[in-house]
Amino acid sequence: MDQEGERLARDKVENDTLVRESARGGSAEGPDSSRAGRRTSYDVADFPAITGKEEDFRFTPVKRLKGLHADALTGPAPAVTVDSDAVRVETVGRDDARIGSAGIPEDRVSANAWCSVTGATVLTVPQEAEIAAPVVVDIHGTDATPAAQHLVIDAQPFSKALVVLRHHGSAVLSQNVEFRVGDSASLTVVTLQEWDDDAVHASSQQARLGRSASFKHVLVSLGGDLVRVTPSTRFDAPGGSVEMYGLTFVDAGQHLESRLFVDHSQPHCTSRVTYKSALQGENAHGVWVGDVLIRATAEGTDTYELNRNLILGDGPRMDSVPNLEIETGLIAGAGHASTTGQLDDEHLYYLMSRGIPEDEARRLVVRGFLFEILQQIGVPDIEERLRGAVQDELASANH
Repeated sequence: MDQEGERLARDKVENDTLVRESARGGSAEGPDSSRAGRRTSYDVADFPAITGKEEDFRFTPVKRLKGLHADALTGPAPAVTVDSDAVRVETVGRDDARIGSAGIPEDRVSANAWCSVTGATVLTVPQEAEIAAPVVVDIHGTDATPAAQHLVIDAQPFSKALVVLRHHGSAVLSQNVEFRVGDSASLTVVTLQEWDDDAVHASSQQARLGRSASFKHVLVSLGGDLVRVTPSTRFDAPGGSVEMYGLTFVDAGQHLESRLFVDHSQPHCTSRVTYKSALQGENAHGVWVGDVLIRATAEGTDTYELNRNLILGDGPRMDSVPNLEIETGLIAGAGHASTTGQLDDEHLYYLMSRGIPEDEARRLVVRGFLFEILQQIGVPDIEERLRGAVQDELASANH
């Protein structure tokens, strides 16, 4: 566990680049583990070449990014189809005012995608609309040429919807996804990474919340060779709330990484983060980094983040780093926790003492550990399909 402690920061703006310099003398030009000290920019040239020593990439096997951080992204983006008539779907040019309105790229991979796309898919939930059925956005990859993609989900004021982003097939993709959650809107997003074994996916997913808006983000990563998802949430006005849930099942040879950021800059907002991972097999590598920043203006903030990880046998590696930065003492509450360990022998003994074989007992414990996250999806058929996928993963390794 790594706790960075308290920091004070001051901001300045240079053109389209937001540069934050920390009070302890660091700047965005050099290494800075504080989220208050990171560079953000639309221009990939503003980010230095990635070496793997940077805070954002110190756990990432850079060579396995297959050029998403350095090369021109000229391949065809995965096809996007939407199955709902209750929302408006548009394909727009990159000069559309909605593109870039919810977030600025926070690392070189995201900025490279921004500079490479020529347009975006925009999905709009109309004002005051309450959409009962899930809106499924199917994202299907069929090409291994490095590509870029941009999506915008715009939940207008007083609307309510659940949107599922299902990634599958094969791709080498750098993706920017923006969520605009209007005043008093309620948006739930479920992002599923069910890629084929050879896929590489880096996805920056940034949300911006209006007054009294609520946002729920559920991330499930199962497939792919390397999958790196970086969700961020920012508040534009008081009264907002965010829940962020994550489940990753890391198999032999996979690298599944989640790096999230909650930026509390407005008063009286709340955030809750719960991520769980299970890892099995040789060279299975999971990464979770959770950054929460409470700025001096964010009085009354209430936040907590939790990461729990199960190591199933020898061979896997899990890196878990919760970070909490507090710039004001006038908060309702703040905390974080991280645990990584193997199966509890007492749980196994309890089940085995009732006649359950050891292999089945292990599977039951892992399912109970992970399924808490799947229950947050709220779509029964998707929950059931993912339960089956997790059970298949467990059965394949004879756990």
